Amino acid sequence: MFIMSEDSQRTQGRDAQSSNIMAGKAVAESVRTTLGPRGMDKMLVDSGGDVVITNDGATILNEMDIEHPAAQMIVEVSDSQEEEVGDGTTTAAVLAGNLLGEAEDLIEQDVHATTIVEGYHEAAEIALEAIDEQVNEADVDDEILRQVAESSMTGKGTGGLTAASLAETVVEAIRHVDTDAGVARDNVTVHTQIGASSNATELVPGIVVDEDPAHDGMPSEVEDASIAVLDVELDVRTGDVDAEYAIDSIDQLNAAIDAEEGELEGYAETVAESGADVVFTTEDVADRVANALANEGVLVFEGLGDSDARQVASATGARRVGDLDDLEESDFGSADRIHTETYGDDDLAFVEGGAAAETVTVFVRGGTEHIVDELERAIGDALDVVATALESGEVVPGAGATEISIADKIREEAAGIEGRKQLAVTAFADAVDIVPRTLAANTGRDPIDVLVDLRAAHESEGRAGLITKGDEVTIDDPFEHGVVDPADVKREAVESATEAATMIARIDDVIAAE
Repeated sequence: MFIMSEDSQRTQGRDAQSSNIMAGKAVAESVRTTLGPRGMDKMLVDSGGDVVITNDGATILNEMDIEHPAAQMIVEVSDSQEEEVGDGTTTAAVLAGNLLGEAEDLIEQDVHATTIVEGYHEAAEIALEAIDEQVNEADVDDEILRQVAESSMTGKGTGGLTAASLAETVVEAIRHVDTDAGVARDNVTVHTQIGASSNATELVPGIVVDEDPAHDGMPSEVEDASIAVLDVELDVRTGDVDAEYAIDSIDQLNAAIDAEEGELEGYAETVAESGADVVFTTEDVADRVANALANEGVLVFEGLGDSDARQVASATGARRVGDLDDLEESDFGSADRIHTETYGDDDLAFVEGGAAAETVTVFVRGGTEHIVDELERAIGDALDVVATALESGEVVPGAGATEISIADKIREEAAGIEGRKQLAVTAFADAVDIVPRTLAANTGRDPIDVLVDLRAAHESEGRAGLITKGDEVTIDDPFEHGVVDPADVKREAVESATEAATMIARIDDVIAAE
């Protein structure tokens, strides 16, 4: 009796568990060497020949062409970590992979998957308690936020800039959007521009739009600007029906030309008389309208994408208008200054100050596309973790110190757990050790020796991490060296990795349709 299609493939029992665990471990292993300040980069080349060079875990996993469904779950762990807290994606993926590796060993010892799942969840609760115990009691001030940003970017591609100098810009940006209602993270954008050194990266108090004026005669700078954002085509209207008109005389031709001229002049007059100094529109602007508005000193940008139009409207306080007859002064946004700059073949519009100052832009420069792309990723992660730390007010030691504390507490609590579940709890602690072990390996140190020294220092001092300063690698208190992470990054990594590992470990039957 056939229940499924003859073309279906089914894998059951240990074979299914082994296949899924192997796939999860392989994905985790692919990003393990990128972890920490001495982590290596990956070069990813797609089928079209496009190249991405990065050590960002989420980017690597998303660029990889992964088909195995269990491996996809590890990618989802990284995506979840990125979406929730913005950093720690590699840590989460590596932890999930090693939880699977430990689960595989337990399964081979005839420990049931349900027992492993129960033990892992209990260990995760202990891990969260350990994280709470490691939270720094000091208030999260600008200095700590700078340390959070620098820790996030250390080891990532930052061009000619040091992580310390970029951290100042990141903290300034987040402080700018810190309100009584919380951190408006969406009000910080990152705009990249190839050309010049990464040292030219700066914070713009407003937004940057990749557009040039609609006419060369328009002003390149407008101060105290009244801004209109339109979804209106300032050109001769055309019908939806494909129709032809017969003109029998020169008078009819002149009348048609006069009507067209009148329509265009009407557009220009309406805009000029509205009082708008600057116009952004998602539609086209006829050359004659642009010329007339240039003569009136109005700066116009045409053909904006919908996202750019939304950004301009949001940043300046303007209301988008879909009919020119409805344009009123109350629809205008404002900015202290709008100016255009040329970078190579690109023209950019800077909208600064006034209502636009509620939004800030990190204007990233770099010599090549690969440099600015990696800078954008590094700064984006740093912005996220600084916002997370500022909102939660909780930071923990980095450099593997929190993971050493987690593993130590889990092993201590495991002694009071009865039955085979104790094996799973202890295995969880062993899996957490992968973080300091990997940090050690990536610095060229022996992982076992470093792990022993870290545990000893933790027992005697209460906090110990692997500190990397230049060529020097020491074991010390990360707080003393400014190596800190938001507590929520560690919590999210533990929770998401545990969920993925336990889900995969429980699968004992895989049915695939051809």
